[in-house]
Amino acid sequence: MAPEHGIAFIPGIHAGPSDFELSGQLYAAVLQREDGVCTASVAALFRCALASPHACFCADTECATLADTAETPWASLFADARRRGSVLPKSDTSDGRHWLAMPLVFGEEALGFIGVGGRTAAYDTAALRRFANFASLLAGLLKSRRSEERRLVALTRSEASVRQQTQMLAQIRDSLITLDREGFITSWNRGAESLFGYTAEEIVGQHILVLYAEDGDDDDDAFNHCFERGSHSMTVRRRKKSGERFWASVSWSLARDEQGKPVGLIGYIVDISAQLAASETLHLHARIFEQNNDAIVVTDAHWRIVSVNRAFTRLTGWSADEISGRHALRLVERSRARQRHGIAHPLQNGEVWRGSLPVRRKTGAAFPARASISLVDAQPATGTRHGCIVFSDDSERQKAAREIERLAFCDAVTGLPNRSQLPSLLRQALAGATRSGQRSALLFVDLDRFKNINDSFGHRAADALLREIGCRISATLAPQDIVARLGSDEFVVVLPRLAGPDHREQVRDTAHRLLASIAVPASVGAHEVMLSASIGISVFPDDGTDGESLLKKADTAMYRAKRARSGSCVFYTHDMEDDAFAQLRLESDLRRALERDELSLHFQPQISLANGRVTAAEALLRWQRPGIGMVSPAQFIPIAEETGLIVRMGEWMIDAVCRQIAAWRDASLPVVRVAVNLSAREFVPELPAKILDALARYALPPSALELEITESVLMSNSERTVSIMQALRDAGLRLALDDFGTGYSSLSYLKRLPIDTLKIDRSFVRGIPDDHDDSALARAIVGLAKNLRLSVIAEGVETAEQAAFLRDAGCDDMQGYYFSRPLPAAAFTLILRTGQPPASA
Repeated sequence: MAPEHGIAFIPGIHAGPSDFELSGQLYAAVLQREDGVCTASVAALFRCALASPHACFCADTECATLADTAETPWASLFADARRRGSVLPKSDTSDGRHWLAMPLVFGEEALGFIGVGGRTAAYDTAALRRFANFASLLAGLLKSRRSEERRLVALTRSEASVRQQTQMLAQIRDSLITLDREGFITSWNRGAESLFGYTAEEIVGQHILVLYAEDGDDDDDAFNHCFERGSHSMTVRRRKKSGERFWASVSWSLARDEQGKPVGLIGYIVDISAQLAASETLHLHARIFEQNNDAIVVTDAHWRIVSVNRAFTRLTGWSADEISGRHALRLVERSRARQRHGIAHPLQNGEVWRGSLPVRRKTGAAFPARASISLVDAQPATGTRHGCIVFSDDSERQKAAREIERLAFCDAVTGLPNRSQLPSLLRQALAGATRSGQRSALLFVDLDRFKNINDSFGHRAADALLREIGCRISATLAPQDIVARLGSDEFVVVLPRLAGPDHREQVRDTAHRLLASIAVPASVGAHEVMLSASIGISVFPDDGTDGESLLKKADTAMYRAKRARSGSCVFYTHDMEDDAFAQLRLESDLRRALERDELSLHFQPQISLANGRVTAAEALLRWQRPGIGMVSPAQFIPIAEETGLIVRMGEWMIDAVCRQIAAWRDASLPVVRVAVNLSAREFVPELPAKILDALARYALPPSALELEITESVLMSNSERTVSIMQALRDAGLRLALDDFGTGYSSLSYLKRLPIDTLKIDRSFVRGIPDDHDDSALARAIVGLAKNLRLSVIAEGVETAEQAAFLRDAGCDDMQGYYFSRPLPAAAFTLILRTGQPPASA
């Protein structure tokens, strides 16, 4: 650190500055003084650094003047240290004082001497190291100063030589520049300044690339030739300071130093633009004519062909010799030859005719061409004129335009009108209904759970199914009706004209026929799938007078139909707007539920039919919405699934379940296994690690949890899902397949799935023992599970008769209102104390 101006820093023995401060002061004393190294400051700094009363520093040229005195033996210390070549510690036995000395050497160059001493206390190892470090730093700084002084001397001599050479170069009128070996400009005479517009101050030091006409220019080969042969000449384009480009003749010669080594290039540059301009223009026009991708035909004043380019031959098949001298009209298809009258009028007025012409090939076949025709004055003085016809094959452009129009207004999968075309179709339909004084209806059709089809069978199979659905819908409608695909699994049907007072019945009848056609089983590969749809209906002009509002209201009604049940249709009513707003409020509040600690767990006991005791429980999520009360999971779980909130809620639920199990364990209560439902959105490769982290956080074994997976989870990327399930199973967690038999999955999955339990869905339990089909299905599921060595649990058991039937069928466990409703943690704790469920419902 350099000392502040105006402050003399002479550290005392007891000042005790840091090494950093001393290094900064040393740097300033050696390198920052214009009048030479301050020896007194250097000696003072070393006295301070080594806490010594004496210090001596002298440059190499001054070492001969060192002498011993009664106080300081510098001469003998220096001589001993120089012989030794390193730090010399020495003690004077006569008076008990201690000294350190070291020659200052950098590489093989002797720079001086530094010594300290006079202390009565010996220097320890740390002091020796500190002295050596500061002495090494001093040697480096002295070397830097000496090198800088030598460089300045050499630079002064070089500058004098350069000034002399520059004066000589400046007298040469031609453009003369010199470059170093790297291509940087080192000199620039007045001729170069006049040619390029740069002064020497502006250009010297810049790279030669600044003069190139184009960024991609590369003279590396020219420079290499010059260095190999001694000289090289070339014709290139260069750029002036103004940006103007010009042709230049450049001659490079090799410059050598006194030893004959190449040190750079000398260049002579001459502007030859004027000589090349005429020739370049002719060659340029010829190249443009021949290399143009458009066909070019040049005729005489009577439209007889004089010359054609290569593109003409490529497009028509006529060679230049075959077509020369023929009338240009021969190129146009005869049926359009009458167009020549329409072409002649603008040409007579000096204008260019542009349009489409059918051009004939040599074979006689015609193709559409985009053409321009003009008259050119070749010799204005004599009045000689030529015709010029330029054309290109327009077939691909017209084909692409038709395809673009199709893609813009037709759905790529089904071929039906798409979202872009629907507004214009709606405007036409509503305009017709307005003129006739009739009503119209818009039906918003949304396929239920179509994403499962997409995820299970892939996009190609799903697209094929969408095409079939589009055909079914079209076949159900009358010719004047409109059907369009909005995208994904959404279709819109427009009934343009509804006659009579029973228009709602007409619309309802059409909707039911649409639902019936969609519900017909469809084959996807080797599988047969059942589809359903939900339809929302709006009526013109009752629900809206424009297509956008009708579409929005039909969409609102469709969501009401989805919530009602699959395969239903609902007419729009005004109270649905309030319902839609309420749904938005519900979603907004749900997003804050986790932060506000509004979620809780209830536990429904699972009863062993072997001994009637509680062996496990299912954890169920509950939401206490402020100001509203308890919200049904049927309301908020679908929203959580749709918005992705289910992932955060699932993580919260796993942690909360583990925390509750740990609390029961710490209270010395029996620990039962708790089942937790997993969503398809939660089934990611990181899931096993997250669950194991939660178990480890509460010191629980993996057997404390059972994970319930619905068949819809398997529909989404089944191979990855099975892999994740296997990882969970390998970690020691139990897996149960929930809602078995209600999804699309094949029974062949079961033999591959690493599951422990099948869970009979409540929809099959509800009808037993009275419903023959439900009873048969329940027995079949139990038998299937037993053959696969899986345990079986039935949910939704509400009566003694259902419990008895399932016990006789061989079911292992049950849960349902017959035994207990889902209970808060405190109430479930009482069950754990007794091991028995509450009294039967």
